[in-house]
Amino acid sequence: MDFFSAVCAGVLFALACNLDTVLAAIGQGAGGRMGARELLTVAAVTTTVTFLSLTLGSLGAALLPEGLAERLGGLALTALGLWYVLDALRGKNSAPGETDHSWLALSAALAVNNAGVGVAAGVTGLSPLLASGCNFAVTILSLLLGRQLGKSLSRWSAFALPVSGTMLVALGLWQMV
Repeated sequence: MDFFSAVCAGVLFALACNLDTVLAAIGQGAGGRMGARELLTVAAVTTTVTFLSLTLGSLGAALLPEGLAERLGGLALTALGLWYVLDALRGKNSAPGETDHSWLALSAALAVNNAGVGVAAGVTGLSPLLASGCNFAVTILSLLLGRQLGKSLSRWSAFALPVSGTMLVALGLWQMV
């Protein structure tokens, strides 16, 4: 994978993993509860778990024949993305978090969301360091965006799951090609 493709894949991965971050930050940010410490806590926790899951996926890929790992990982990402889209079609969208959640709990929830996707993306050969760096930057931008948008974007929360799923499908197909 050339550098440009690796960066594009890392950014697409980070965007897909962070749509729910924007929505969660809307609920938290509207209450004025997001300072620099909270922002860095969420970004650090989610990025650490994401890095570990990407690394685990990369290590698993070493056990597979060359080329097969990327195809299997791409297939897993595509399946996970389709699952998200199907959940959205079945009406299982998650609403933004309420302002009474602690930032650490929010970090853990967002990190768990990234863990499964991270393992699948790691198998595709996506660089754990590059994708985690992209995830850190996009998480911070997502939190800042959520804080700025506040309650005005809450009416769009129904689109987070299908858009995230579609982005995962795109990333998975890109990895398989």
